[in-house]
Amino acid sequence: MMWVLRLLLLALIIFIVYSAVKYLFSPKRKLELAHEQKRFYFVDDRENIRKNFMLTHKGVLFEGEKYLGTTDAAFEVVSIFIWPKKTASLQGLEREDFKYIEDQVHSRYPNADIDWKSPIKEFLEK
Repeated sequence: MMWVLRLLLLALIIFIVYSAVKYLFSPKRKLELAHEQKRFYFVDDRENIRKNFMLTHKGVLFEGEKYLGTTDAAFEVVSIFIWPKKTASLQGLEREDFKYIEDQVHSRYPNADIDWKSPIKEFLEK
């Protein structure tokens, strides 16, 4: 009977350690932390083209939608639409911030054309 209790206790300890490690290395948790600290962070599953990417910059959370197309060499992401999750949080961002975000996205998807959704699109066209 005592060995069963020890086995259950060992299993519980292993489960707690596994859960803690999984939580610490979670990309979603890192995104939330960077969002709170107003840092840049980019979360993307490059293997899954249908899954949107998320990024945060200066406390603003953005979502990006990828579209697959053809280039001269292969099928790659050729178009990306980016929009803020909350437009009210855009206050204080400047053109250089959007240029920085575009540069970061281009570093991951060099063949992609980046389009911003409203109201950022209108702001950048001025």
